[in-house]
Amino acid sequence: METQDPKSLKALNKLISAAEPLVSGADHAVLGEGPQGAAIAFVGEQPGDQEDREGRPFVGPAGKILNQAMADAGIDRKSVYVTNAVKHFKFEQRGKKRIHQKPTMGEVKRYRWWLMKELELVHPKLVVALGGTAAAALTGKAVSVTKVRGKASFENRPGYITVHPSYLLRIPDEADKAAAYKAFVADLRKVRDLAA
Repeated sequence: METQDPKSLKALNKLISAAEPLVSGADHAVLGEGPQGAAIAFVGEQPGDQEDREGRPFVGPAGKILNQAMADAGIDRKSVYVTNAVKHFKFEQRGKKRIHQKPTMGEVKRYRWWLMKELELVHPKLVVALGGTAAAALTGKAVSVTKVRGKASFENRPGYITVHPSYLLRIPDEADKAAAYKAFVADLRKVRDLAA
């Protein structure tokens, strides 16, 4: 795929859509969405079950949290670009349920060329890594979000590393969840200001 050099987002998306999934699971890609030239691009891990079914990024439970946090931080979802490091939903079938499987570093690296080309074509002022998988895709190496949360640089592209909104869904204690959400919104406010 590196031998092909799409000159537009439409051409890149056509390539991604036509390609075989590079992870086991879904049979079609979930492409990024938002305006080309958006000031901010948010990069998540991979599509989830609902994203795979609807063919759009961040429309499931984590997407609802991201939308609310963006609204609370003064960011209009329609003005930003949202995508994923891995373009296909990796899952394990258990009965009727499709259980999310975290992509391996090797799988993340196989998708990296697409992601970097996508960001080159969208050309945002700031790229936000939502979680460790996205940060690994953008830096090319494993990253601990708790250690490097905050401003970052992704191949000379201004960036910011924060948690993935799905992390907030997994916090059992309500007080801890509220505190983590507040910290996430604070990160998004910093993102908004950095991209202004």
